[in-house]
Amino acid sequence: MSTSVLVIGSFLSASVGTRGVCEDLALRLRELGWFVLTASSRRSRLARLLDMLTTTWRRRQQYHVAQVDVFSGSAFLWAEAVCWTLRKARKPYVLTLHGGYLPAYAQRWPRRVRRLLGSASAVTTPSPYLLHRMRSYSRDLRLLPNPLDLQAFSFRLRSKPAPRLVWVRAFHRIYNPTLAPRVLASLAREFPEIRLAMIGPDKGDGSLQSTQELARLLGVAANIEWPGAVSKTEIPTWLDQHDIFLNTTNIDNTPVSVMEAMASGLCIVSTNVGGIPYLLESEREALLTPPDDEDAAAAAVHRILMEPGLAEALSRHARRKAEQFDWSIVLPRWEGLLMSLSEGRPPQC
Repeated sequence: MSTSVLVIGSFLSASVGTRGVCEDLALRLRELGWFVLTASSRRSRLARLLDMLTTTWRRRQQYHVAQVDVFSGSAFLWAEAVCWTLRKARKPYVLTLHGGYLPAYAQRWPRRVRRLLGSASAVTTPSPYLLHRMRSYSRDLRLLPNPLDLQAFSFRLRSKPAPRLVWVRAFHRIYNPTLAPRVLASLAREFPEIRLAMIGPDKGDGSLQSTQELARLLGVAANIEWPGAVSKTEIPTWLDQHDIFLNTTNIDNTPVSVMEAMASGLCIVSTNVGGIPYLLESEREALLTPPDDEDAAAAAVHRILMEPGLAEALSRHARRKAEQFDWSIVLPRWEGLLMSLSEGRPPQC
């Protein structure tokens, strides 16, 4: 039997600059010789859903197994519709759970969530946080971490960090980007040379404009660079040019941007929300602070810059943790899982 898979997710790197793990998984499987169908790269939400459904049904003779990303909100409805179509086509499928909102969504709609997860041949999640929070909705939930291409990131031990900060996320209110200029303003008097790069696409909810206006009001606009969305291949270079990674989000799971910072050896200051404490051990691999607390975040950055030995220890331990997520470790597990299902065997990974 030839190896063929349908990967269902949002393939939007070319249109909006946001690259999901599903894109890299599809690419890696193709490199291993799999025939891979994907849906969808349509920018419009409705067009994307229709493309997912039509591809699932019309091309059902071309794949043996499917992998479907599952998020909360309207995206959960998409997953339900796609999986209904897959059942009509009599295709086994793997669900992959994403997003810090998903546990709250499951609490609100427990029957729907249990029904969808129970219909799958296997359910995976990249996050120990979701593994813990969603276990009651699926008896056989499997941890498959978000993978990294470690070779793409140049590790530099930050033994003597400079006040060069970087923030990598989409500009949306759930990621609380306005915290970043507040942290910068708290530090600028003692470190007038401090710089911050805020990298990411504008999600259109006004967060980018609010962050830029706040930076002007706080007098730190000249200290901040706004590159916008950058390609995935450019991220390693941006990370290498900075020493401290600032993650300001109010809701999170297992963000790839943080994992990439770990791989590069940056010293990480992050809010301790959602899956972050499951990914990073505070005082060992990062400094974790309460959400939306500029004083605590600024104090953490100050410690990294001034406390002897702290930056080097955080940098080394973060890189060591990131090495567990390399594609060379995670991809064989994905291939084993999809192969077992395509051959009609119990799921194995």
